[in-house]
Amino acid sequence: MQATNTATRPTRRATDLVSQFWAWIFLFVLFVFFSVTGRGFFSLFNLQSIAANMAIVLIMALGQTFVIISGGIDLSTGFVMGLASVVAALVMSQLGQDLPLLLVALAGLGAGVAVGLIPGLINGLLISRLHVPPFIGTLGMYGIARGAAFILSGGQPVSVQVDNVGQLGNGYVAYYHPAGGLSFFSLPAGLEGGQLREVTRILPYPLIVIIVLVLICAWLLSQTRFGQHTYAVGGNIEAATRAGIAVQRHTIRLYTLSAALASVAGVLYTVRFTNGAANAGEPLLLDSIAAVVIGGASLFGGAGTIAGTLIGALIIAVIQNGLVILGINPFWQFVAVGVVIILAVLVDQARDRIGW
Repeated sequence: MQATNTATRPTRRATDLVSQFWAWIFLFVLFVFFSVTGRGFFSLFNLQSIAANMAIVLIMALGQTFVIISGGIDLSTGFVMGLASVVAALVMSQLGQDLPLLLVALAGLGAGVAVGLIPGLINGLLISRLHVPPFIGTLGMYGIARGAAFILSGGQPVSVQVDNVGQLGNGYVAYYHPAGGLSFFSLPAGLEGGQLREVTRILPYPLIVIIVLVLICAWLLSQTRFGQHTYAVGGNIEAATRAGIAVQRHTIRLYTLSAALASVAGVLYTVRFTNGAANAGEPLLLDSIAAVVIGGASLFGGAGTIAGTLIGALIIAVIQNGLVILGINPFWQFVAVGVVIILAVLVDQARDRIGW
């Protein structure tokens, strides 16, 4: 019996490591597969494109992470994002001719987030004070935010009539050309025609945004009382109440934070695509939830990390990018992401059942 127990310990440790880091392992396998099969996948330009393209989903997923860890869910973020996108576009277009570009962008960000906070605050009040189930409460706000966004936009995308606004969402910190040298925030001067193809673009602006937000959210969740209370509420709400945690107030803060981050994602959409669209976040809602689940968060609450959400968003972005490079019908992206979600849930269930 002693020999059997000793022999199973390495196997147990191996399965424990696989269960904890399966998402990282799966991401590594995806990188290897697409690097071998997809031409140009591992180029600097494509890797930066993956990071920039996943930025909006990841920002939405960061807010969703806090809510899911607390045992809730926020179905309104897709149209909160769209509402913030429309409001930002309207404000930026109105101020674009009178103020410098940076001030216009900050005004759009402030207006978008301010409007987006309202649905989040209402969600929190409905769920914490009136005890409306999170699924129902946020689903109702999904419809309200959707209607408000379409009313403001007139059912059409709102174009941002501001010069160079697209540079804020699609530009890079630095550009390098063998002849023109290194240039910051704009292309080296004097380049023409084919020379532009030789420019190496370094660090897209959306990547800076997600680096800053990921670091802030990771600190907030792992190093502050706010994060500790979030885990406590998700783990056992009755025990959290007995421990003196103001559960109702904390719930309101969680849903407000989720709405704020969704609004930031909406403003980023506006400056990337130079328009605001009411339905911009509709197809991204499930991807944001999927990123959290793939990253190891439990839909029952009490478990999850920002690092896991980052890996989950990366997995989705790599799958989408890799399938495009391979020339596969884009509708297969939905199938692939769905399979990964099911795999994540199966791993989570197996971990609980076996006691990993």
